Amino acid sequence: MMLRRRITLMGMSVIETASTREDLPLMVIPSCVPSMVEPLRKEFRKFDDVCRVRMYTDTVHDDEVFASRCKDADSVIVIGFRVSDDLLDRLATHVRCMVFGGTGVANYINLAKSQDYGMRICNIEHYGDNAVAEHTVALMFELARHAGHLDQELHDGNWVVMEGLELSGKTLGLVGFGGIGKAVARIAQGLGMHTLVYSRHEDHDALQAVGASWTSSLDEVFEHSDVLSLHLGLNEHTQGMITGEHLAKLHSGALFVNTARAELIEEGALVKRLNEGDVLAGLDVFDEEPIRTDDPLLSIPNAVLTPHVAWFTQEAVVNVVAQCAEAIGAFYRGERYNVVV
Repeated sequence: MMLRRRITLMGMSVIETASTREDLPLMVIPSCVPSMVEPLRKEFRKFDDVCRVRMYTDTVHDDEVFASRCKDADSVIVIGFRVSDDLLDRLATHVRCMVFGGTGVANYINLAKSQDYGMRICNIEHYGDNAVAEHTVALMFELARHAGHLDQELHDGNWVVMEGLELSGKTLGLVGFGGIGKAVARIAQGLGMHTLVYSRHEDHDALQAVGASWTSSLDEVFEHSDVLSLHLGLNEHTQGMITGEHLAKLHSGALFVNTARAELIEEGALVKRLNEGDVLAGLDVFDEEPIRTDDPLLSIPNAVLTPHVAWFTQEAVVNVVAQCAEAIGAFYRGERYNVVV
């Protein structure tokens, strides 16, 4: 096992392995979140005689700090940080591989530019399907039964009664039917909901397994859903594909949930629809993250908001870390693992 050392400066620690092995390439984790530090450390043994490791245990959102920490890196693990085009230009002079600790890498790294530079970009697949699906359903329940709101009222000394909505027997519309969409459909089946799926291709066996119906019409799924949930990846084809016209088709009293990406929705369209007051929304993703203090969503009473934590469970964290380590190891073995470009 390679020797490790920890340097602590102003509350931030740097954990290194094989720091004297100049013959090995350097892998840098320039920013981390507290819950991932220990799981990542447990993976370091996989890099014995493969690469040096340098991990910064704090969380940063500054290009200059990120660039400085990666100045000697051959490979980088990106956790919770958007790599700007300017930063990518600087890293491309020496970084050959970046592994993004999530699925929607196109929202965090310019893939076309990375490909032009010949830089390998990897992501993490299906690490949090169950986590995101369960959070999606949790938002549905909050919109339907108001448990969190009622709890706060009681703690504030108010005995408030709010009429709820039963999900059983309702139609759940899913826009997207990948791993997360399928997991949501399985839960919905157990709740006695009818599921209507919009996706590019009809996966007959998967639909049959959860008792779901399929449509090729986006309009149809919006028109007929009591609960509508987005589960698409973000790319050039899906960005802005949910328009104000689609949202207008939601009937009064419908519930709208987005744990995918805010950019799937035409800019400003969701706020406009919610301001009509007859649709409730549960949102875990936003146009800017962290959300701006002046974001109009914060002042809309019929919206329940969570800070992009749908994926964040103990089990998902372990899965993310394991896949990040495997992607780096595969790169140095000359193999491919979750390669996007």
